[in-house]
Amino acid sequence: MKETTIPFWRDERVLQWIAQIAFLIAVLGFGWYLYHNMMTALAQRGLLPSFHFLSLTAGFDIGEHLIDYDRSSTYGRAFLVGILNTIEVSVLGIIFATIFGIIVGIARLSKNWLINKLASIYIEIIRNIPLLVLLVFWYTGVFLQFPRLKEAKYLPGPTIISNRGIAMPWGKPTETWHIYLYVLALGLVLAAIVWWRLTLIGKRTGRMPLVTVWSLLTFLGVAIIGWIAITLITHQAPLALDRPVLKGLRTRGGLELTPEFMALFSGLVFYTAAFIAEVVRAGIQSVSKGQVEAARALGLNGFQTLRLVVFPQALRVIVPPLTSQYLNLTKNSSLAVFIGFPDLYSVAGTIHNQTGRAVEVTILMMAVYLSFSLATSVFMNWYNKKIRLVER
Repeated sequence: MKETTIPFWRDERVLQWIAQIAFLIAVLGFGWYLYHNMMTALAQRGLLPSFHFLSLTAGFDIGEHLIDYDRSSTYGRAFLVGILNTIEVSVLGIIFATIFGIIVGIARLSKNWLINKLASIYIEIIRNIPLLVLLVFWYTGVFLQFPRLKEAKYLPGPTIISNRGIAMPWGKPTETWHIYLYVLALGLVLAAIVWWRLTLIGKRTGRMPLVTVWSLLTFLGVAIIGWIAITLITHQAPLALDRPVLKGLRTRGGLELTPEFMALFSGLVFYTAAFIAEVVRAGIQSVSKGQVEAARALGLNGFQTLRLVVFPQALRVIVPPLTSQYLNLTKNSSLAVFIGFPDLYSVAGTIHNQTGRAVEVTILMMAVYLSFSLATSVFMNWYNKKIRLVER
């Protein structure tokens, strides 16, 4: 029997391709319309896009900066300061929010009534308060209520606490610091080797050792031995203790944490940790009770059951929504403008006000935030695939 050929206009595969091509053309056409309309409007105002302004003198101060900066620096360097400030608060926020969120999430499942209720109350309260309100509360209701600088509180160290911030002792690099960096690099390599070997042993024996603990101890051991050796040989420690002192209307020396940074950091950590806690709780509860009962039958205690049986299986449920929380924390850092912390959005807003280059500044901000999000997603997706391979 002769097969009938389906006309291309009735072939589903052809129709799907035609529909996708038509949709792509429509999107590109709409995008071209918006671009042409924007360029025409800018040309009429004599504001064709150009990034030459980044090489001009900024002429404004930035209160907090991780690199050298003053008002004679360029707009490009000011923009870089904002990027680094955003990276700083985002990375620290992700680390501490993850740790605190895991602790609260496990506490939420505790059989102890008091611990369980305290965790539940914290989660329900924080999740139902807008982040902006929480940031303003931390800034105006907590850190700005510290004593004035003339009445500052002194803690051992010394650590100076006032409404200008918290100043604490900090290490100041000496001439041997660059040598010590090689020691730290060696410590990281040895810690990675220990991690790899212990992981292989755990897979082979079925009894996973404390990989993280032993790797960390290896790194700390190398760091301590290297510190002692350099100090004995050169008679100079890699870091000299720099203590803060009160001079006039400000503190000098040491590490100073401003109220703006602490308010933003605290708000992001406590807010995001509440959501991470729920993600952790859901991930742990997704593991069947039979796994827990089997672990107990093998003689594992509660901590071993959680570390070796429950948490590794829960990670496959925890990691995908955890990625979203990390992305949210990074983007939520843009609310720093409301409490005066010079993050990327705040610095970019100042540049826009001075130069009038709204399109260029917005494009740069979008590109930076997109890069942050893509980098976080790529890393978390890699980690998600890694733990799935281990599971198999």
